[in-house]
Amino acid sequence: MFNQGGLSLEQAPPISVVLRFFITGGIFGVILSLFMLFNIDNSLIIVHLLGLGVMASFMLGAMFQMLPVIAGVVIKTPTKKALVVHILLSLGILLQISAFSTSSNPYLYLSSSIILGGGLLYASILMFKRLIEIKDHSSSSKGMLFAISSFIITIILGVVMLLTIGGYLDMPYLLLKLRDIHYSFAIFGWVTLLIIAISFQVIEMFFVTPKYPTIMTKYLILSLFSLLVIKSILIFSSIDTILIDITLSSLLIIYAGVTLHRLYRRRRPTADGSVWFWRFGMILLIISLSTFFIDNLRDITYISFIGFALSIIFAMVYKIVPFLVWFHLSNQGYMEAPMMHDIIHPKRVKIHFFIHLTLFIILIINSFLNFTTLNIVSNIFLTISFSWILYHIVIATRKYYYIQRSFTPIKW
Repeated sequence: MFNQGGLSLEQAPPISVVLRFFITGGIFGVILSLFMLFNIDNSLIIVHLLGLGVMASFMLGAMFQMLPVIAGVVIKTPTKKALVVHILLSLGILLQISAFSTSSNPYLYLSSSIILGGGLLYASILMFKRLIEIKDHSSSSKGMLFAISSFIITIILGVVMLLTIGGYLDMPYLLLKLRDIHYSFAIFGWVTLLIIAISFQVIEMFFVTPKYPTIMTKYLILSLFSLLVIKSILIFSSIDTILIDITLSSLLIIYAGVTLHRLYRRRRPTADGSVWFWRFGMILLIISLSTFFIDNLRDITYISFIGFALSIIFAMVYKIVPFLVWFHLSNQGYMEAPMMHDIIHPKRVKIHFFIHLTLFIILIINSFLNFTTLNIVSNIFLTISFSWILYHIVIATRKYYYIQRSFTPIKW
């Protein structure tokens, strides 16, 4: 069984576990882009469609795959458990959207907090319990542990806010503070820490680069998580967090710079769309954190951070999906298993990169100009972008099941 650089695929879950989350992420991405295209002005819906429908779907799917591969963590009966998470996540997001659309119905807030919060907590605690049992952590497995811890905090705060808005908890005076902490752990904890944790292994493995500095792999994630905890305490104490924010931003800019340097020094300097996504993501992360403290550039901050997260997600999906289709078919004994570039051709990844690049250039330009026409064009590109990746995930899935239906595997 494939094993490289400390990675083991022996306990990898069935391919359906990962693909169902990836397809769902693509579908919610298209729904999000249609909301934007038809100018449905509800920031709560847009933020949570992006953060949960898109990012959480892709990232949870990747976690079910990465935990056994990177951390050596075995999740028993992953198909059943992933299906439960998938159903609760999808239904919960739809209920949450309905709650935000019709804010007068408290039962929607209650049901979404139970179903969505329950599904996400079930997934995160399941993964947390398996990770905490590891005796000898790698930098990536330790980083995943802190990322999931951040996700658990994010979920709990989200549930508390939903119940408060729905009138089931009497804490309106804490809503603003809870919101700030909720977003901090979601953005800098769950999303960013998970990307950093995964990058410590996949950058070197996928692109054959030098290793990250030991001081970074050993202390960066712990430092960032500790800063988030301190920031939360300061927010509750109504103390300015500017020094914490500067430190967080500085550490992440250093990380992004080191990652760009590693990608520049890769030993296989061939044109690769996934490399382009990683590079662009790191550049956007630097832009986002550099503009964070300038009030009239806050739109660029948010746009750049979203671009950073989506860039890395797309880069990972385009690596994971073709590999999984080839790997599972090959290990099942199908001699007709297509090569990875026949599942999703590299040229199609590059086309998506240019769609993605154009989208965020337009968004950044329009943050200064605020032209209606540019806004419509950017939303069209957003729709094309999510439709593009959804189409290729579905095509890869169809190829996998076509081979299974049409050919007979060799019995070893």
